[in-house]
Amino acid sequence: MEAIREHKGLVYPLNRTNIDTDQIIPKQFLKRVERTGFGQFLFYHWRIDDEGNKRPEFGLNKAEYQDASILLAGENFGCGSSREHAPWALLDYGFKVIIAPSFADIFYNNALTNGIIPVVMDHEQVNQWIEQAENSSYVLQVDLEKQCIIDANKNEVHFDIPAYHKEKLLNGWDEIALTLQHQDKIDAYEGAV
Repeated sequence: MEAIREHKGLVYPLNRTNIDTDQIIPKQFLKRVERTGFGQFLFYHWRIDDEGNKRPEFGLNKAEYQDASILLAGENFGCGSSREHAPWALLDYGFKVIIAPSFADIFYNNALTNGIIPVVMDHEQVNQWIEQAENSSYVLQVDLEKQCIIDANKNEVHFDIPAYHKEKLLNGWDEIALTLQHQDKIDAYEGAV
């Protein structure tokens, strides 16, 4: 997992609530065992029509959002089934941060485990940023160490994140990396058995 301390990126406003994991990555694309290659299927039925063409009205298909790496969304983002492929698809597409008023619990933890910063933010603040991002290119800076988001006017908005997950993200540690920090104890135990 890649360490992440700060991220400054273009915002994509997805002004919808209750976005479930099947909308994030439809079930027919869950055939891979590796964690890469899912980005092309992100929001597939919203981005692509029945003939396989891009829907020009969907924001991610517009040129101004091609390099977006921060996703703003409505409440209950990531609800539905517990598929870990959803954060894989978001990360593979290029999203490093997702900001929403609320997340489904399993999605929230899967995002943290896979190197995405999910930020729970006040509904009013999210709507304000969505409105700005819908009207022009909008960039936010996320400082994980200070737990704040800095907007275009240099306003800082603070957020909470569990200390355990914050440390993992700051250091780029996944569960295996955490386990390997105890390699000497593991070796000693295996040697004694």
